[in-house]
Amino acid sequence: MPYEIGAKVKLTGDVQVTPDDPAGRSGLPGPLFLSEGLGGIVTGVAQEAGGPAQDHLASFDQQVRGGHLDAFAASLVEDLRQKLIGAVGAGTGVGTRFTYKVRFENGFVLGGLEEARLASA
Repeated sequence: MPYEIGAKVKLTGDVQVTPDDPAGRSGLPGPLFLSEGLGGIVTGVAQEAGGPAQDHLASFDQQVRGGHLDAFAASLVEDLRQKLIGAVGAGTGVGTRFTYKVRFENGFVLGGLEEARLASA
């Protein structure tokens, strides 16, 4: 069930805010998480295409992107991509999903939170 702007929500699990990469932290402690149960108010809602099907396709594209393939290999990869679209598209989860921007009690504002990460407060 989508949340309306102004709805009170809480996190259903810890959410990582900063990357794991120690090189990006330059000796600073990290990564930073927002903890399960932290409450906040929905300040924005975005509707995105895809759901799990889009996630699988994006993962496939990322794995084969940047490779220099000859024409035959490129056609094989495209065939695999089309089969993935067909297999994943035939199942549930195709369509739209909602992501939320939430202002938390501690002052953090986090966008792109999927509905599964939130519960009514």
